Amino acid sequence: SARLFASKKSEGKKVFAFGKQLAVETLEGNDFNDIDFAFFSAGKEVSGVYAPLFAKSGAIVIDNSSAFRMDEKTPLVVPEINAEKVFGSYCKIIANPNCSTIIALMPLANIHKKIGIKRIIFTSYQAVSGSGMKGIKDLLRTRYGFSPEYYPVDISETILPKIGEKTENSYTEEEMKMINETKKILNADFPISATCVRVPVENCHGVSVEVETENEIDITKLKNEMTFNSARYVETPTCKDADGKFFVTFGRLRKSLAFENGFSYFVTGDNTLKGAALNAAQIAEHIIDNIKSIK
Repeated sequence: SARLFASKKSEGKKVFAFGKQLAVETLEGNDFNDIDFAFFSAGKEVSGVYAPLFAKSGAIVIDNSSAFRMDEKTPLVVPEINAEKVFGSYCKIIANPNCSTIIALMPLANIHKKIGIKRIIFTSYQAVSGSGMKGIKDLLRTRYGFSPEYYPVDISETILPKIGEKTENSYTEEEMKMINETKKILNADFPISATCVRVPVENCHGVSVEVETENEIDITKLKNEMTFNSARYVETPTCKDADGKFFVTFGRLRKSLAFENGFSYFVTGDNTLKGAALNAAQIAEHIIDNIKSIK
């Protein structure tokens, strides 16, 4: 069985889910007992307050916000890369990474440990659905000639090279998420840079990835080594290739011309699926499949 929680203003609202109509419950003053898994996707403020309460009541919390991602005691998990980390959560909270980070790293899942990475440079091209319904509505609104209400520009006619607020080093919050989360997921300390751009696409993010390696790589063998169920090769991947898919698509694979040893690729992924909800569900599935290991 499932329970749906939201703020007081949504209490009693009926939502069709899991084959039946469910009434939304309020978080405030509620009873969180007898919940096995709690999936949070309501922003870091809500997660910061309520995720520990669910965990204290016995639930395993999988949080899609940034609230706990950089907490050293909280696992940050992409099951294909570091599934073993789910067993290290003393407080029963597991963080779901940023959507662009997940999508960008999927083609490296099977090779990052053996190729010896020295540096990564990301440039993301992020769909408006990454901003939620506010972003989608603004894209549709401006496509039909109305003024933007959410973005500072008409997103239907331009790109916006700023996602999140600027930090002290002039990188945006989104860019620092990609940088710091990649280091934590890969357990790495090599230099990483990122530029995050909002583009006039409704769904699916694209990320250009430049990887410098410790040693020379054979680009002719790399495609097969990077390909697996969750990362599939397409010569020229587009958002249409990944939209609604449970896997990311990568291509444009080539030897780096900037580094003596290295390679580049472009990857697209559904930011609402593998970049968010699907990854969270896969974390829960991994725990269920290995439940004896965490008891």
